Amino acid sequence: MTSGLDRLRDLRKRGLLAKAYDQVAAALAQEEPGGVWADTAAAGRLLGSLDPGAVLAHHPATPVVTIAVTGQSTVGQVLDPLRGELARHGLLLRAVLGEHGTYLRDLTDTGSELHTASPDLTLCLLDAETVFEQVPGVWRPEDVESAAADALERCVTLAAHAPGTLVLNTLPLPLAYSRRLIDHRSRARLGAVWREFNAALLRLTERFPALVVIDLDPLTGEGGPVTDPCLARYAKVRLGAELLAGYAREVAHLARALRGAVRKCLVLDLDQTLWDGILAEDGPDGIAAAGTLRGEAFGAFQTCVKQLGSQGVLLAVSSKNDAAEVARVLADHPDPVLRERDFVAVNANWEPKDGNLADIARQLDLSADALVFADDSPAEREQVRHGLPAVAVVPLGEEPATHVGRLLADGWFDTVGLTDEDRARTGEYRARRERRELHAGAGSHEEFLRALDLRLDVGPPRPHEAARISQLTLRTHQFNLAGGGLTEAAVTALAADAGREVLVARTADRFGDNGLVGAALISRSPGEWRLDNLWLSCRVLGRGVERAFVAVLLNRARRLGLQAVGARYVPTARNHRAGDLYPSCGFVARRSSGSGESGDGAAEYRHDLTVLPETPGHIRVTESGKAS
Repeated sequence: MTSGLDRLRDLRKRGLLAKAYDQVAAALAQEEPGGVWADTAAAGRLLGSLDPGAVLAHHPATPVVTIAVTGQSTVGQVLDPLRGELARHGLLLRAVLGEHGTYLRDLTDTGSELHTASPDLTLCLLDAETVFEQVPGVWRPEDVESAAADALERCVTLAAHAPGTLVLNTLPLPLAYSRRLIDHRSRARLGAVWREFNAALLRLTERFPALVVIDLDPLTGEGGPVTDPCLARYAKVRLGAELLAGYAREVAHLARALRGAVRKCLVLDLDQTLWDGILAEDGPDGIAAAGTLRGEAFGAFQTCVKQLGSQGVLLAVSSKNDAAEVARVLADHPDPVLRERDFVAVNANWEPKDGNLADIARQLDLSADALVFADDSPAEREQVRHGLPAVAVVPLGEEPATHVGRLLADGWFDTVGLTDEDRARTGEYRARRERRELHAGAGSHEEFLRALDLRLDVGPPRPHEAARISQLTLRTHQFNLAGGGLTEAAVTALAADAGREVLVARTADRFGDNGLVGAALISRSPGEWRLDNLWLSCRVLGRGVERAFVAVLLNRARRLGLQAVGARYVPTARNHRAGDLYPSCGFVARRSSGSGESGDGAAEYRHDLTVLPETPGHIRVTESGKAS
């Protein structure tokens, strides 16, 4: 079988790499012999000759991530693995590289090249010299402690001034420094000082929402040497290739999360994935997830999966098995950590798995690109890749002890922050199933809505909700009226902007509290509001919440004595369902521009607030912080 790298080499040789960039992600998602992924650093070197403009000329919808890179030492070596990792996820890198050792100027001077590039991400790679360049030639742990305090203050300055989302990293402590201290008590003091610095650096993320700190300790624990002594001495390359490759993978996961491309549902096989044995052949007594060496490995994998579920990852099953047998095992078998209540969907049958995954996506009102599929069978994985290419596929191997590492390697569910709504997601999807059952038993859709007892509250966000608002705007695509989203730092900045306002929608019904499900971004000017964007979670669509939300906003504007509310709709590849919202609420089209992500043009609307739309009768409305 031709490897993914071989496919890229062939495309480059034929001069087709830019034209075929839309095939790169699939090529790099292809498993190499042995069931592992391609060498993304090598892929990045192949792709390094590409002009981003040439790629966009052929594929204008390709998501571009502008990343500024600077640091304490020579850091250009991170670009190849970073470019390859981003390409694996369908992203195109536009890099801006700072000069060696100029990171303070690069990130604090608003006229620097890195600032003017308006990067999405700013990487500032730190190493031991960030601290040790400030200590005397002959030093003690106390000198390092003082230098570390100064370095931390520099990091605070960077966090306050750097463009985009700033990414710092913890500092590995080289043996070459630790072993210069010949007494173990001094070494212990140095280790404590070093760890205290790294801990303080990690805690800066609690103060600065636009700061991410990547902890290198787990990467150095899994990989090879932190540095190559010759490269460190002569080329000032103080972070080794293997460490930079792991770092680049973490950054790519972050870039994907900042674009809202976070997967929501993990679909799992059962036989040889969640338990040892084949249920249809060995029977319930012949399978194990505890009690044997291999069984314990499967149990550890289930424990890992359960922890993901506790953080809002939806769990589902697609297994070629008898549904009744699977139900009995999940209910009665003594071994499983995961039970039926942990799953939002269990598809056990003998149908092709791509069809089963498509059915699970329909059940959960998700698109295929929200799913991750984990299976030990290469044939099943390849069938899903072919039938549902948008699904992310995890190649589990024959050795269950490696299942956890393979599942977590691509960080498919990584997000910048976790919210209360995330942790409650599985319960929300169970409530959604109960709503569907209510709908099925109702005589009509109107009867269902009346029985639902739906409540809507609209008001300003609470102080702790910036992360949830950001998440909503980044992950909402179907009901995102103008496209795009907001980082948590942007939400915080908007809250402090006297000319802007964010109002949010929260809903609840007889089955529970849905939490924060909508947000509106408003610009204020004398006598008028402008709805710059409006987002609404897909899980409340079809119940009149969108019309009620707009109706409340318009009523609020009239109570404030405003004369009109403007609005803008920008069509995207996925928000066509929202295209008629403003006209249905009484807005009048003013003009269309030539912009718009899909090329269809952005429409401008205006409502004069004379005749306001009614709130749907089945929704009880309240307003927090009511305008008067």
